[in-house]
Amino acid sequence: MKPVLILQHLSFDGPAYLGTWLAREGRHFEVFDSERGHAYPERIDAYCALAVLGGEMSANDPLPSLRRAEALILQALDADMPVLGHCLGGQLMARALGARVSTSPAPEIGWQTMRLVDSPGARAWFGDADERVVYHWHSEAFELPAGAELLASSRACPHQAFALGEHQLAMQFHVELDSSKLAEWAASRDPKFLRQQREHATVQSGAAMLAQAQQALPEQQRMADRIYARWWKGVEGMR
Repeated sequence: MKPVLILQHLSFDGPAYLGTWLAREGRHFEVFDSERGHAYPERIDAYCALAVLGGEMSANDPLPSLRRAEALILQALDADMPVLGHCLGGQLMARALGARVSTSPAPEIGWQTMRLVDSPGARAWFGDADERVVYHWHSEAFELPAGAELLASSRACPHQAFALGEHQLAMQFHVELDSSKLAEWAASRDPKFLRQQREHATVQSGAAMLAQAQQALPEQQRMADRIYARWWKGVEGMR
């Protein structure tokens, strides 16, 4: 079987739990890290699915790697291939389809609650709960592209997730988070992060992130299992 293509934008922001899930399920994948100088493939044909990770940059930054990621997203969508966008990856999915990515009403950093739309699509991806607590780190957000189905929202970010088909999902949050990534991010000493922490109720301290993670991280990873399994079903349907 062809491998999964994972697009990574920053060397410290790797696949984390997505990689764990793929390895556990025996799925082969290839990671291209643009910060390490890995040129993203020109074509999607050699792969069975696409996952696009997050990053500190804006989706609107004039970086060749971001435009190449958008081109691969469009190729995958045109081929009805399973596609997942995590945070920046979700924003690139929206942007590739002509939707605007701009400053979010408020930044979300840490564990935040999102409300699920009462729809079969939202339940299929995220389960039967009315709300989910998920991990964020973003100050920009996507609008909905034409034909997208809104799945979840929050006060700080009205468009938390959208689906384009049964196996194509854009998320504004980091469902790929694992304990190692959380520990690194919670230790951030970035001045912008510290300023936002003082100004916004939707920004947690590192200590608060770690404390809430004892309950929130296992719950999110159970939801990630569901998301990744639904995404993977699209691969099985293409055989």
